[in-house]
Amino acid sequence: MKINSSLQKIKELLERGVEEIIEKENLLKKLKSGKRLRIKHGIDPTGPKIHIGRASQLWKLKAFQELGHKIVLIIGDFTAQIGDASDKTSMRKPLTKKEIQENLKTYRKQIGKILDLKKVEIHRNSEWLERLKLKDILGLCMKFTAQQMIQRRNFKQRWEGGKPIGIHELFYPILQGYDSVQVQADVEIGGFDQLFNLKVGRDIQKMFNQKPQDIMTLKMIHGLDGRKMSTSWGNVINIVDEPNEMYGKIMSMKDELIGEYFELCTKIPLKEVDKIKRSLKQKKLNPRDAKATLAKEIVKLYHGERAAQKAEREFEKVFRKKKLPSKIPVFRTSKKILNILDLIFQTGLASSKSQAKRLVLEKGVKIDGKLKTDWQEKIKIRNNMIVQVGKRKFIKIKVKK
Repeated sequence: MKINSSLQKIKELLERGVEEIIEKENLLKKLKSGKRLRIKHGIDPTGPKIHIGRASQLWKLKAFQELGHKIVLIIGDFTAQIGDASDKTSMRKPLTKKEIQENLKTYRKQIGKILDLKKVEIHRNSEWLERLKLKDILGLCMKFTAQQMIQRRNFKQRWEGGKPIGIHELFYPILQGYDSVQVQADVEIGGFDQLFNLKVGRDIQKMFNQKPQDIMTLKMIHGLDGRKMSTSWGNVINIVDEPNEMYGKIMSMKDELIGEYFELCTKIPLKEVDKIKRSLKQKKLNPRDAKATLAKEIVKLYHGERAAQKAEREFEKVFRKKKLPSKIPVFRTSKKILNILDLIFQTGLASSKSQAKRLVLEKGVKIDGKLKTDWQEKIKIRNNMIVQVGKRKFIKIKVKK
């Protein structure tokens, strides 16, 4: 495939969603030269689903791929056993090999929604990291100091707060950096919180007489509640979420995140994004209308135009016209009476009875359209009764005969 050196496309590549580039002039020169670059990106399978925060980095890889460059994707099946401490305020629980393999089951399918996998070089870093001997690891570590590692922002905060820092956590950036040596990366892409790790990669490449990779860090995407997008906090939009769920989540997000999502999570031209941001700021555009456009664009990216249109109509039906969804999951039971907490928990509308109780007390539960406020109420089970939790969760009850 011929390398596309279009200045307009390169400009978009270097600007959209980009936080920092090291070294920008060098990377620009390479992109103009027509040389096929090896673009590295690593993903640790810490969960089974990829959310759109991670996906924004895959879309940047896609932009490099469309220009003809080689994408080198590293699945961190070894490093996931340590856990990246880049954004962690405490030690994370290490994953077992079994958990990692379970998380990896659908990764290729999910990544294939964005990248052309036939043109991607994919590695697991266990290929080389499991072969490293202790003397090799010590040799890598001798080039760095404890002070260098401790001075990274989150480690410094943990140190000053008296929170433990595991010795194994200090190894993570060194092992990630060694990945760059193994694949001879020209460029590495990561979130802004990855900057320290990516710089270590440059240093380790120099140790092996390789030219240091250029670095591109991308802006971090906030979760629906305004905090960092994190699976553990449940504030994520996963790229495999069903269209209706994806659409509804976007409509529920904080208004101040709309502009950020248009820039980082859609393909709408930046000129139009800037126009939307100005209109919102000047209150010429209703945030709800902006979210509707945003939701449709994001669903379209992952599920196609028809699914996006259908999700839009379904949302209008349920939330504006207050009608029931077209498809409602069914829960079958032979019970004649259930405590409301048992009903909510057993139908899967809450992850625990304590959460079910909280939902009732917060006036988030309806049965056949009637609000329920007594968490001790016993519910007489009827065929086809509808249990609703929040705005988007519905269950239809079917009585077993």
